[in-house]
Amino acid sequence: MDARRHQQRQQRLKEKVDARIDAATERRGIVIVFTGNGKGKTTAGFGTVTRAVGHGLRAGMVQFIKGQWPNGERRLLEPHGVEFQVMATEFTWQTQSRELDGAAARDTWRHARRMLADDTLDVVLLDELTYMISYYYLDREEVIAALNARPAGQSVIITGRGCHRQLLDMADTVSEMRPVKHSFDAGIMAQQGIDW
Repeated sequence: MDARRHQQRQQRLKEKVDARIDAATERRGIVIVFTGNGKGKTTAGFGTVTRAVGHGLRAGMVQFIKGQWPNGERRLLEPHGVEFQVMATEFTWQTQSRELDGAAARDTWRHARRMLADDTLDVVLLDELTYMISYYYLDREEVIAALNARPAGQSVIITGRGCHRQLLDMADTVSEMRPVKHSFDAGIMAQQGIDW
């Protein structure tokens, strides 16, 4: 492609992008969902929170399901004022107790509700929330009500597989991670600092 045609194509692209930017005039918090069967949902959520904190925003994190192993993101973000609340019961396939997991989820949800009502928090990450709804550990309508009642400027990030249709519908941004290839399938151990 010659330089003139390239410049014309890029100018048309710029005009389209500029028009979309000009049309986006509403300012409010948004709901972001990272879902799908691929790896990277939690990492994407943490990355968004890290970006927010880097810009001086205040954030809180609630992790459902995750265990008690060392958490690099927590080590990085907690000194910057990010509150972490972790269910810390290990994965549900390890505990294998509906009663204990449900009680732990409800206890952890108390912290999430408090964060969702806190108008000093700009961003709240609800990591692996989707499982709590699909396993019926948390009441879906209660979760949706809390999301709808949050402060207008607060953004919320929800991660996890199998996100309920109602949450997908209410979200402003939805990204689906799709598995293509994973090192674990080739027998490579999960590595601290890379996989967790």
